[in-house]
Amino acid sequence: MGMLGLYVHIPFCRQKCAYCDFPSQTGSALLQKQYIEALCEEIAWQGNRLGKAPVDTVFFGGGTPTIIGAEALVRVLQQLRQWFLVLPEAEISLEANPGTVSGEDLRQLRAAGFNRLSLGVQSFDDALLRNCGRIHDGAAAAAALEAARRAGFENCNVDLMTGLPGQTLSLLQQSVRQAAELSVEHLSIYALKIEEGTPFASLEEKGFLVLPAEDETAAMDNWLECWLPAHGYKRYEISNYAQKKRACRHNLRYWRFRPYLGLGAAAHSFLEGRRWEGCFPLERYLSLTPQQRWERGKQSALTLAQQQEEFCFLALRTRGGISHRQFRANFGVELWQRYAFVLEQLLVEGLVEKQRERTCLTSLGMRFGNRAFAAFLETESGSKSDEK
Repeated sequence: MGMLGLYVHIPFCRQKCAYCDFPSQTGSALLQKQYIEALCEEIAWQGNRLGKAPVDTVFFGGGTPTIIGAEALVRVLQQLRQWFLVLPEAEISLEANPGTVSGEDLRQLRAAGFNRLSLGVQSFDDALLRNCGRIHDGAAAAAALEAARRAGFENCNVDLMTGLPGQTLSLLQQSVRQAAELSVEHLSIYALKIEEGTPFASLEEKGFLVLPAEDETAAMDNWLECWLPAHGYKRYEISNYAQKKRACRHNLRYWRFRPYLGLGAAAHSFLEGRRWEGCFPLERYLSLTPQQRWERGKQSALTLAQQQEEFCFLALRTRGGISHRQFRANFGVELWQRYAFVLEQLLVEGLVEKQRERTCLTSLGMRFGNRAFAAFLETESGSKSDEK
């Protein structure tokens, strides 16, 4: 087994946000304790199965990982170190909600080895936060970041969102500028997507959800694309900007088609050309042994065509795009031979540009990336490229 990334899912929140369809829920202290016990058993089983594989990135996500408390998080990290070879220089990231973390928690977490903190802020505007069902306000978000600095975190991300109900370009600018003034090393800025089954979807169906107009969201995108690089944040992926050498190494693993193991309920894995989706809901996860969870989770072996498709649309998310050399090394065929039909269409539409050794999204492509990604999933297009 080669170098791995580990994703650890903590599926608990104090309350669901109005836009969220992630596998998470509220949970009693007893349920959280039972989950941590089961998760630690799973870590031991997987670590033994994989022969204490080397690990260079770890990412605790959710849900709200910090809701289970620093002591439980430290215990899980220690279990990972016992059963996997977590390298001394590994990036160990933790998602946190500003409303569920204290200065003492942060000091304990940093001392245990967590070295990257990702704060789910979404906006520093209190009215927008209330509309989204967030449990913190702007002042709490700023205070959490300042507490993280005092605790010794030197690599911090702030999550922000665009297209929120009631959001204007001016409000977005205020939040982005405030994050930059707090000197965060990384910014993840996601466009709101209305997901089926969420409160926002219900409001939209009833005609009660008033979202920014298309020209307003376009203005937000244009401003971000200009302002952030001018202030030291390079866009290295569609939704992510970072200062020099501060790109998230774990997320780059996803986009570069590298292996990772998901641990916990509903966690996803990608190993040896196969994808797994962990068991959910929690009741089912807790009722099974670690081996049963692995064997009964949703599994799929990717065909060669699927591997090629995923390699392309994941790489296109990044500013570096698709490496012609890497595609050739992985699959033994030239990218523009394999996908001539798809790429020529995207070239005509102005969504991609062909460089000497790379094919990348243009600025227009970064905005309408889903159109480019979908092109690689259209089987007919893939087969036509073979025929040319």
